[in-house]
Amino acid sequence: MTGAVQQLWRRAVQTARLLIGVPDYDTYVEHMRQHHPERPVMSYPDFFNERMQARYRSGGGRCC
Repeated sequence: MTGAVQQLWRRAVQTARLLIGVPDYDTYVEHMRQHHPERPVMSYPDFFNERMQARYRSGGGRCC
């Protein structure tokens, strides 16, 4: 039962981060290691900056 509770907690944290716009570094690292093992994994500061740049790029937000 403990494993199920931990998984539920991780999903809840991931959902909360997505709702407020904070990127999930752990999910990124896991994805890179599973799907792109030949590519280097960004450090957390580099990852965070890249995600913020992608989010706020081009000077304006979406209207709808």
